Amino acid sequence: MAVQKSRVTPSRRGQRRSHSALSASQIATDKQTGEEHRRHHVTKDGFYRGKQVIASKSKSEE
Repeated sequence: MAVQKSRVTPSRRGQRRSHSALSASQIATDKQTGEEHRRHHVTKDGFYRGKQVIASKSKSEE
């Protein structure tokens, strides 16, 4: 089992963790619908890069 040789100070620990923060997700606007969505993801309506890739459910199918 690994045992540290000396104690890590809060300053050194903070320096190591300084790059661990999560960045905000990128938001894009669909060309066809104008809907905002995460980049490289399909919109709720089923559009990706201006084309409908997933057929949306109509009210009669529900």
